[in-house]
Amino acid sequence: MTPTLRTLPFSRRALASATLSLAMLASASAHAATTMRIAHLNPAEATASNSGAMTAVFKQLVETATDGELKVEIYPAGQLGDDANVINQVSQGIVESSISSAGGIAEHYPRIGIFDIPFAFPNIGVATEVIDLSSDFGQMLAEDLEGHTDGLKLLGLLDSGGFFHFTNSERPITAPADMEGMRIRTMTLPTHEAMINALGARATPLAWSEVYTALQTGVADGQMNPIQQTAFANFDEVQDYLTISNHLITPYLWLINDEFYASLSEEHQRVVDWASKVAVDAGRAMSRIIEASEGGLPKLSRGMEVNTITPEAREAFVAATQPAVREVIERRYGDEGVTLLDAMLAAIEETSR
Repeated sequence: MTPTLRTLPFSRRALASATLSLAMLASASAHAATTMRIAHLNPAEATASNSGAMTAVFKQLVETATDGELKVEIYPAGQLGDDANVINQVSQGIVESSISSAGGIAEHYPRIGIFDIPFAFPNIGVATEVIDLSSDFGQMLAEDLEGHTDGLKLLGLLDSGGFFHFTNSERPITAPADMEGMRIRTMTLPTHEAMINALGARATPLAWSEVYTALQTGVADGQMNPIQQTAFANFDEVQDYLTISNHLITPYLWLINDEFYASLSEEHQRVVDWASKVAVDAGRAMSRIIEASEGGLPKLSRGMEVNTITPEAREAFVAATQPAVREVIERRYGDEGVTLLDAMLAAIEETSR
């Protein structure tokens, strides 16, 4: 008769039990879930920000499609630090992924400043087609970024929430002269600073976490951001005027640590690729919904005076700003930056036809 665990002497039963437990632990370890942590600066709720929508959709799709073998943890609202710090963590493999602004990536990849040519995109439809990882320009940007950074792979590319607009506490902006002397908060991007200074205003670079207080205390008179960022940051509480200027549209870059991505099975890589594409579409849709909803322009309109720059005034803004920003790009980013810029402008022109 073959002995069972019950019929073995105590010492042998204990040894067999320990061996069985170790085998079970080894099996569980072999099938342990892999965790992908994603950090972003925006609110966690899927209906409150494009990053919130993207990460919620991505988590659900990935965990369902992999039967829980790949887990997704989300760290919203700057829980892991500011953009530049989190990108460092992604580069080093401390955090697996982030959805980051152009200002955050600029320390690692300065040529992201090519997007800062003012008034380059005529409408959101053109921007959506050009600022996309599947477009020819998107692929060119991804290859350039990945070739000039350490540990970073571009997983997704989309606009950061729509066109940038100006807000301020001084007066309506209808022409460049209206900005004379205003202190306008910018990201720490030399292209943004050049644009604001070219309009006769004073660029005031500040971290995102400092902006509300700066506007409240008068350290800055105004700022520029898409509608959704302006709304969820409650800048309408400390700003009186909103100018629909459509002067910039900058990307959000969904980054993933390249070694982490390479460590995934081919099946899990396909799931991540597919889920990120669906999530980016969800993020774009949420941006448009927020702009038009009670959490967007209607909310801001109740507490701020709103005006729109006319086509004639737009030409004056273009003439004042584009040469100054292009000069910065040529000087700081060299021939490679100019090549990338011209490729973007050509893609915009082609898509606009």
